[in-house]
Amino acid sequence: MDTPVLKEIRIYPIKSLGGISLSEAEVEPKGFRYDRRWMLVKPDGTFLTQRENTVMALVEVELTDRHLRVYHRHRPDDVLEIPLEKTTEESLTAYVWDRQAVDSLVVSPEADEWFSRLLGFPCRLVYMPDDSLRPVDPKYAQPDDVVSFADGFPYLVISTDSLNELNRRVEQPLEMIRFRPNLVVEGVLPHDEDTWYHFKIGELTFFGVKPCARCVLTTIDPESGEKGKEPLKTLATYRRLDSKILFGQNVLAETTGLLRVGDPVTILEQRPARLPFSR
Repeated sequence: MDTPVLKEIRIYPIKSLGGISLSEAEVEPKGFRYDRRWMLVKPDGTFLTQRENTVMALVEVELTDRHLRVYHRHRPDDVLEIPLEKTTEESLTAYVWDRQAVDSLVVSPEADEWFSRLLGFPCRLVYMPDDSLRPVDPKYAQPDDVVSFADGFPYLVISTDSLNELNRRVEQPLEMIRFRPNLVVEGVLPHDEDTWYHFKIGELTFFGVKPCARCVLTTIDPESGEKGKEPLKTLATYRRLDSKILFGQNVLAETTGLLRVGDPVTILEQRPARLPFSR
């Protein structure tokens, strides 16, 4: 195999909305800077995702020097601008998985109105300030490991080779964006990322925590917002373990700093794959 390299960096500033491809990004303990620092919630603070609200798949997010620009793909002239730094002083407790409480700030009445109109019911947009510390599941991390509003871990790595193997098996090829990775690596064997315990990208080091269990969100076509059976139908034929379907590896950052597309990937320590792979 060629020397592995970082092929793509992706962030998802507002949980469950569109992602952004970057040429470089700042690695922070919670995740990439601006990655899933915002989240839509019901008025009681319960988080919202594409799983129940597929229209969210059609909402694009762009990053400028000072704002997030948000718009529905089919209504590009109706733009909401969200300042990167400024929020209200109104606090709201947000609840992520298993009713995990997260201290948050309400972004603005304008954002609440825009998203409520989009979804067709009352909702609010909240922001996770730097001093809000949401711990990673202690079964897989140290007590001081933290995460943004992401489902469970700060980073997700997937190789293009793993996607190529899936596409070899499905009737219609699928795009990587369906799996919402942060780190896309090129130049390894399919699913080799499952075995990466300690690895380096550029000058920064990371720990692989565990393979990522995939849910129905992956069956939502990011172009149409429609649900289907793939990729879970095909992945279940060769990536099922203990009733979970695995694709990609959850990751924690050991060091912080700048990553760039094209940075070399070096595997420092591997462990046996929980789900051995064969063609």
